[in-house]
Amino acid sequence: MARKRFAAFPLATVATFLILLFSIVQHLPGGERFVNHIGVVRASLPLDLSLLRTPLSLYVPALDLPVWGALAQVFVVFAIAEVVLGRRMTLVVAYACTLAGTLFARVGVAIGPGHLFGFPKWVAYVRDTGPSAAVVALAICIAFRTRAWFTATLVVVLMVGEAVVLPNLAGLEHVVAVITALLIAVSVEVFGDFWPRVLAGVGAATSVATVASLEVAKEARRRPAGAVIP
Repeated sequence: MARKRFAAFPLATVATFLILLFSIVQHLPGGERFVNHIGVVRASLPLDLSLLRTPLSLYVPALDLPVWGALAQVFVVFAIAEVVLGRRMTLVVAYACTLAGTLFARVGVAIGPGHLFGFPKWVAYVRDTGPSAAVVALAICIAFRTRAWFTATLVVVLMVGEAVVLPNLAGLEHVVAVITALLIAVSVEVFGDFWPRVLAGVGAATSVATVASLEVAKEARRRPAGAVIP
């Protein structure tokens, strides 16, 4: 029975398992170095390497925080997102908002502490990992899809308040995740039915063309050699 329940939410189950796995591995002898090489992102890294590691960085929890809270949040939010948004959109939102935060950190370090959203140089060497940005973004998209405006407003207020009270990298990345999630949610509401219709039309046209081509080929094979096609 428990196996069937977990199988009903494959994304949530896999995400939760990966977070637990990375949490265990990085606390083993030599494990932290291994995790650093495959899933830890820092603004000091080359951009191509950061982009390569970003998908796995979502599942690497912080070293100094209890992992159980992250496991519960990820499983619950990802499971609800699978039902409300669908698996493909859940992955798009999670990775897009994580990537937005990763790129924001690089921009903040580049512009420096003299700007409103700038960071000092030492922030470039801070571990930029974890599922929190993805969880916040998915919560926003779920609330937007289900028209839970109070919940969406509460999440936005909490994230902005966190960034104001604790203006660190994690807090500002959460605000970036909120903004990115809102853009995605609005885009889906406005253009959500457009591309599926286009793709359906292209698929239908391709099917018709394929059937017509097969009929022409059959007719050509039935005609005797040298016959003139009217």
